[in-house]
Amino acid sequence: MIISTKGRYALKIMILLSESSDGEYVPLKDIAGEVNTSLKYLESITSLLSKHGLVEAASGKGGGYRLLKTADKYSVGEILRSVEKTIEPVTCIEGGTPVCNNAELCSALPIWRGLSEVINNYLDSITLEEAAKCKGNGDNNE
Repeated sequence: MIISTKGRYALKIMILLSESSDGEYVPLKDIAGEVNTSLKYLESITSLLSKHGLVEAASGKGGGYRLLKTADKYSVGEILRSVEKTIEPVTCIEGGTPVCNNAELCSALPIWRGLSEVINNYLDSITLEEAAKCKGNGDNNE
């Protein structure tokens, strides 16, 4: 499993929005400046975040994006799953079920399922609030 740039930027966007505790909308232009990427690319990501009910968008003067819930109500796992095709370690178990015709005979399948459980449990155990506290220190074990 490799988290794409889309997943990494989605998490950065959500962390940035969590730091706007006043509930005001943060313009996409400001977000682009903070995360140092193009507006067009961020629009594709924020569109997915909005579609999955993680952020609220408003257009016009004073518009932008804001969280729909408090930062402690989001998990890193749900954020990544909203923009990534999959966060499974192997393609043969995407969607939670083996897609291989040899699944019943596969001795490695329990290993991949176990790894998937560890990855998903870990990502789901970290709240956006906790991720924001780790910002810049490279340590997600606080």
